Amino acid sequence: MEVNNWHKELTYDNWVPITVSGARPAARYKHAAAVVDEKLYIAGGSRNGRHLSDVQVFDLRSLTWSSLKLKANVGKDYDNSSQEILPATSGTNMIRWGEKLLLLGGNSRDTSAELTGSICAMVFIMGIKSYKCLIISCLCIAYYNMVKHRKLTMFIELLAVRYIDIETCQFGVIKTSGSVPVARVGQSATLVGSRVILFGGEDMSRKLLNDVHVLDLESMTWEMIKTTQTPPAPRYDHATAIQGERYLLIFGGCSHSVFFNDLHLLDMQTMEWSQPQTQGDLVSPRAGHAGITIDESWFLVGGGDNRSGCPETLVLDMSKLVWSVLTVVKQKDPLSSEGLSVCSTLIDGEKYLLAFGGYNGRYSNEVFVMRPKAKDTMRPKIFQSPAAAAAAASVTSAYALSKSEKLDFMPLDDINSKSSVNGHPKDDVTDKIEAIKEEKRLLELSIAEVRAENSKLGGEIEEINNTHSELTKELQSVQGQLVAERSRCFNLEAKIAELQKLLESMQSVEDEVQALREKKSALDQEMELTATAQRQGSGGVWRWFGGSET
Repeated sequence: MEVNNWHKELTYDNWVPITVSGARPAARYKHAAAVVDEKLYIAGGSRNGRHLSDVQVFDLRSLTWSSLKLKANVGKDYDNSSQEILPATSGTNMIRWGEKLLLLGGNSRDTSAELTGSICAMVFIMGIKSYKCLIISCLCIAYYNMVKHRKLTMFIELLAVRYIDIETCQFGVIKTSGSVPVARVGQSATLVGSRVILFGGEDMSRKLLNDVHVLDLESMTWEMIKTTQTPPAPRYDHATAIQGERYLLIFGGCSHSVFFNDLHLLDMQTMEWSQPQTQGDLVSPRAGHAGITIDESWFLVGGGDNRSGCPETLVLDMSKLVWSVLTVVKQKDPLSSEGLSVCSTLIDGEKYLLAFGGYNGRYSNEVFVMRPKAKDTMRPKIFQSPAAAAAAASVTSAYALSKSEKLDFMPLDDINSKSSVNGHPKDDVTDKIEAIKEEKRLLELSIAEVRAENSKLGGEIEEINNTHSELTKELQSVQGQLVAERSRCFNLEAKIAELQKLLESMQSVEDEVQALREKKSALDQEMELTATAQRQGSGGVWRWFGGSET
């Protein structure tokens, strides 16, 4: 692949890994990504349970990676010439706004939990040598767990909006006003004109959300939107797209126990939710997938259900709501990962898709590219066959005729006899017969096509029923496990209550021990005084026996 013309050598509708020159960034998933001026920007992410804080840039011309060093947009007294200021964050959204990259939401590393954990470690390293040390260590562990699992909160954390200026390499936090939403992770943020539509996610206490907020980028003011009709179930790690500058589409995502494959639509003018019917290929439930739109086509890549990744790249024709599978990769391919990113870029007047990162048993740092066909060359499979189109056009008449095993046409001899009796020319009769025969052939072909399609659909329905049965069994198994876990949690809570009572009684035990120590000390002093007096009295007797003078 030549560096200068690598994009022109690509075939259509296939993912191809890009050969990168030089070093690559650390593999990761749940990062943020955006393309600006033929450069792919990657920020943050997670790897092995550790959040990342770097910003990496991939040049689509030289096919090389570089690291972007950031400076805080603060006073001159702040020394940050080589410091990366971006907090270690995963699950954030990146949106280009002018020459800035906006970062919304996400999960940042909890320094208070880490500090408390360090205190606990120090206490145990010193060793438990007294009741006080035991009490302190237990309290430290309890506090650490509460902070780590975000059970101890002194205030409600609000969603932060940060920015990266790609021209000055400055970083900062944008002050927003209005009805600022709570901090969250796994949300979606969709740019519509000069507004960002925020939907769903889970907050810092892992509460699932399905609320809608709008950020006006001109005034940096938040507004909470009141919607009507039935909204999507609370979820996170879903994908969103905008159609016609009016409709917000939401696909997939998951709760804490269920993965979704539903499609929801929000009319941004009436703020009404709906769940439209879709056509085309079946799509499996997934979360952690990535999506990007090109014209009326919504491309969706990757995702999974915690058991396996989704290897197919889906395309939704948003104007017709028709699903189609564009291409399929191997099951363990990085493109079937959760937490990957996908962007679109324009190179020499042609649009391309770029995918990076993800996790599917291993973390990825590869860059993949696809050259999608123009929209008019991508049609759903149901319309690719002329015979299928003819069948669809005549399906009503075909079903009516299919009620009998063979079509009922007038015998040829009767037609010939009647035509001769009525004085019609035989040539005209022959032409009509041939036309009827051709019509009969086309109708029979249509019936065969419809029957084949019905047979295929019947097989798919049977497969879906089998899958549903298996999922029902798995659900029952999971419910049984949940019952067992609840019982175990109840037992743990009871033990914790007993330990708390024990800790409360330790203070009185320590007071009694201190009182006993004081009594023992007083008794030791009395015994020492008695012994001293006895020694002095014994010395006077010996002097008397020795005849010493007084």
